[in-house]
Amino acid sequence: MQARDSGSMDAGAVHLATTDVNALTEAQAAVELSRLSQELAAANQAYHGLDAPIMSDATYDELKRRNAAIEGRYPNLKRPDSPSDQVGAAAAEGFGKVAHRVPMLSLANAFQPDDIREFDARTRRFLNLGPDVPLAYVAEPKIDGLSLSLRYEEGRLVQAATRGDGEVGENVTANARTVEDIPNQLAEGAPRVLEIRGEVYMTHGDFAALNARAIETGGKVFANPRNAAAGSLRQLDARITASRPLRFFAYAWGEMSEPLADTQWGALQRLRELGFQVNPLARLCDGPDALLSTYEEIEAQRATLGYDIDGVVYKVNEIGLQRRLGFRSTTPRWAIAHKFSAERAWTRLLAIEINVGRTGALAPIARLQPVTVGGVVVSNATLHNEDYIAGRSASTGEPIRGGKDLRPGDWVEVRRAGDVIPQIVDADLTRRDSDAAPFAFPTICPQCGSDAVRDAGDAVRRCTGGIACPAQAVEKLKHFVSRNAFDIEGLGIKQIEMFFNDPVLPIREPADIFTLEERDRQNSERLRDRLGYGERSAANLFRAIEERRSIALARLIFALGIRHLGEAGSALLAQHYGSWPAFEFAMTAARVGEGPEWEELNSIDGVGRVLATSVVTAFHQEAERAAIDRLIPHLRIDNPAPRATESPVAGKTVVFTGTLEKMTRAEAKARAEAMGAKVAGSVSAKTDLLVAGPGAGSKAKDAERLGVKVIDEATWLDMIGAA
Repeated sequence: MQARDSGSMDAGAVHLATTDVNALTEAQAAVELSRLSQELAAANQAYHGLDAPIMSDATYDELKRRNAAIEGRYPNLKRPDSPSDQVGAAAAEGFGKVAHRVPMLSLANAFQPDDIREFDARTRRFLNLGPDVPLAYVAEPKIDGLSLSLRYEEGRLVQAATRGDGEVGENVTANARTVEDIPNQLAEGAPRVLEIRGEVYMTHGDFAALNARAIETGGKVFANPRNAAAGSLRQLDARITASRPLRFFAYAWGEMSEPLADTQWGALQRLRELGFQVNPLARLCDGPDALLSTYEEIEAQRATLGYDIDGVVYKVNEIGLQRRLGFRSTTPRWAIAHKFSAERAWTRLLAIEINVGRTGALAPIARLQPVTVGGVVVSNATLHNEDYIAGRSASTGEPIRGGKDLRPGDWVEVRRAGDVIPQIVDADLTRRDSDAAPFAFPTICPQCGSDAVRDAGDAVRRCTGGIACPAQAVEKLKHFVSRNAFDIEGLGIKQIEMFFNDPVLPIREPADIFTLEERDRQNSERLRDRLGYGERSAANLFRAIEERRSIALARLIFALGIRHLGEAGSALLAQHYGSWPAFEFAMTAARVGEGPEWEELNSIDGVGRVLATSVVTAFHQEAERAAIDRLIPHLRIDNPAPRATESPVAGKTVVFTGTLEKMTRAEAKARAEAMGAKVAGSVSAKTDLLVAGPGAGSKAKDAERLGVKVIDEATWLDMIGAA
């Protein structure tokens, strides 16, 4: 079992189980959202990118559900790097990369029957359908496997790609051709171009046989069928994949030259006719009660299916309605996944260890006596923060686990649903050793000896050493070269750790990466002559670094490792400012809480005060700013593509307020952005249009004060040609 790389949990860990979201103050909610973002980003990369999960499905789902609840209560605090806007992880090295013509999105999750009824009600509200208007859905099992996209041209399989980060996946065409359920040639009548999406999986019987053979031959033993399927498909040698018993269910599609059918149900039948396996438990349902009945039916068969499922997926049946409903940033509005519950077991807490992340967060990790939970052996868990260990809520101070603290040697109950790292949910005090002492959370950084302080309102204790702390410096460099940042081939986690401590060619900050080749030429002890490198490998590294001097603005901003700033937020900033000089000038001129640059930054839809404060602060911290200034001259920065320019609202900044009567606010925002407009959340001097419906309040007054043009919904619809 893999241990969590706690260094990646730079925003600390999050208390999940008992803190009431409604009890959080706005400041506490901002801290909570920060930790959730970092925790879930690390989980996505481990699960989708490395096939090595670091937390259970149940923990992941609860983290995402808590994040959504806080965002619902404080929508102004939603972060640009919100987990609500993240899909999967970047494509792995070793495979060619495939850009999906139609993004492969994830699904929103539901957990309770009321969530499903609300999904139906929300769908009806978006479509302006009354409660008595028929609305059919398709329900089918959610397969716990690896998502795969298959592209057919003239009926022939020409490309197969994993989901990756939803936009770019790995080319596994040769491997996919070896999977029995994947046809290389489609039946007559297939569209000229057809991309099929589905799930690669392994049955329980085949999984047991594979592990039995591995034990006999000394090969790799997999933790569960999902990991076995993912690891088998992502082999560089297709002959290995061919030797593995992989299966495939088809359930969706991407790019098509012509539609498969008018309904989801009809499309599934068409997929079967074309030669694909479609799950036989799929059902056509006439409403939420029928969906819940199907859920109970499938859940009752879960243990006897012979393959893993972790829930049931519901989709609006009519394709035309799916198109109207459209998408959020990473999930369709017309579908939802109803997840199954978690599993539990008792084991012993052997030790509590502390790791330091790139923002200095001290993250406690539980080392457990290995225990089997739901068929998987687990030995590690995150302990979130010092309050969680002490048995109290970090947000409210109220007791959790009945106020029981956690001590090394305790017997603890752990919970998981489908993967590796669980959550500790209880402790048995009757089995506690009489001499067990409470755990003393360190107030000194275990890496550099600097004070570790905890700011008011923050659940995380942080090292004050900054870049002088080797743990923080190393983690920042790891982030800088990560796949979603500079993605320098041959300069990964192990190489960063090696170069950081290298006495001859040290890499202590990002700029050092781009001077490495020149410094190597000047040294008598050349990299090519040292352990682990030769002439070719050194040249390959220098070439890879040279290739990454050209970098997209959004990736550069993300690579800086600014606290609270993720990929989505970096993309927003890059699109808004358009170039590094404009962005750098604005952040340098901005002052927290005042001035036109600060107001402009906060007016960007998706940027809140917490993120804005973090970015501005980073550009005003002397050491961090100096490191940025040393880096930029080494780079060629690519500006983002301009927005659409042919519509009457292209390039305009639009704010919506009040009640819209012809379309929902979400539909209006999506339409405006599709036509090249910037949709802001507040009115500023840079706002071009305020679209005001009945009930417009303070935003209308702000527009009047600033001289911003105000129009009604009818004028807006006429302007965009939708009247």
